[in-house]
Amino acid sequence: MTHKIVNGKLQLPEVTLVAMTSVNVKETIKAMLYSMKGIDFGDAVLITDKKPFGLPKSIRYSHTSKLDNIDAFNYKMVYELGDHINTDFAMIVHADGYIVHPEMWREEFLDYDYIGSPWPMPKEGDTTTYRDVNGNICRVGNSVGIRSKRLMDYPKKAGIPWEGEEAYGKMWFHEDGFICCKIKHILEKEGMKIAPLEVAVYFGHEHMIPEVQGITPFCFHKWDGTNSVYPNFFNEGLWNKANKGLRRLHGKLHKAIRG
Repeated sequence: MTHKIVNGKLQLPEVTLVAMTSVNVKETIKAMLYSMKGIDFGDAVLITDKKPFGLPKSIRYSHTSKLDNIDAFNYKMVYELGDHINTDFAMIVHADGYIVHPEMWREEFLDYDYIGSPWPMPKEGDTTTYRDVNGNICRVGNSVGIRSKRLMDYPKKAGIPWEGEEAYGKMWFHEDGFICCKIKHILEKEGMKIAPLEVAVYFGHEHMIPEVQGITPFCFHKWDGTNSVYPNFFNEGLWNKANKGLRRLHGKLHKAIRG
């Protein structure tokens, strides 16, 4: 399928733009709106515990219980996300990761059930990180990415148990690692596909690994390396606060001078 461009915007009717959070909600909304600048999605939904005041009409509110910690977020991204999605795919964004180059869209991104930014190679001596159950290194994951509806629905539908990975004396629960490493073999047995590294490098960037050098990505996650040029809505808030403070100070000085 070739997606149309209408009035300068890419048409993705089978994709929902989605974010799930209970923190940094304002910044997340800005990231969603930025992602929509060059794309018309089939739907756009913010999943959170309370409808934000002034939520743009272009973004639908969908309720979830409060995400009190990162573990709650990881769990719900695996077992609840699909409940909020009505299209064949979802594009997941965060306050610190979103679409920045809609013109870099590739039709092949929707050939897979999961695509995200590439992961680096595990550190020397690390036999756990970025590995599937057979010890094979997994190079593609990351929460900011596209997932198919069938993949989002599958863990809950199939009753897949929620399991973490023990490393450095602690149990870690990461939803992207769970999907792209822990249960990868199960998903593949069901006919689902995670994008290969050679495609993912064009989709998104997080780690500044050699494979992404010289490539302009469709989306990004975190402001490392070449990603530092993209808008940081957290800094924008600090800048606005600083400007307000300066204006108040200027007003007080002006009033003092005038007596």
